[in-house]
Amino acid sequence: QVQLVESGGGLVQPGGSLTLSCSASGSILNFNAMAWYRQTPGKERELVASITTTGSTNYEDSVKGRFTISRDNAKNTVYLQMNSLKFEDTDVYYCNGYQKGGGTGTNYWGQGTQVTVSS
Repeated sequence: QVQLVESGGGLVQPGGSLTLSCSASGSILNFNAMAWYRQTPGKERELVASITTTGSTNYEDSVKGRFTISRDNAKNTVYLQMNSLKFEDTDVYYCNGYQKGGGTGTNYWGQGTQVTVSS
C-alpha cells in the first residue's frame, strides 16, 4: 500500500508564500497523475492542481498564475508552490495519487496539511 505524506503547511500572511511537499513511499511514476486537493469542513474536496507523468498540468481557476505544481520523480515527491496567498486559500490541503484500472481507478490520499492565511 503506497503512502502519501504531506508537509509544509502552516500560518502565512496574505500575499505570502508556502511550498507544500508530498512524499510517496514508492515511485510516483506508478500513478497516472498526482494532484493537490483542498477542503473546508462541511464542503466537498476540490481539485487545486494536477500533474501527469508527462508533466501536463491543470489548475483550478482561482489559483492560476499563483500556484505551481511540480514533481521530482527521483525523489518521489510532488510539490505545490503557493504564491500571493489569499484568505480564501485557507484550507486543509491533501495530496492525491491516481491509478487507472479496475473500472474507476484507485485514489490514494495523504493525511492532509493545514494552510492558514491570516494577518
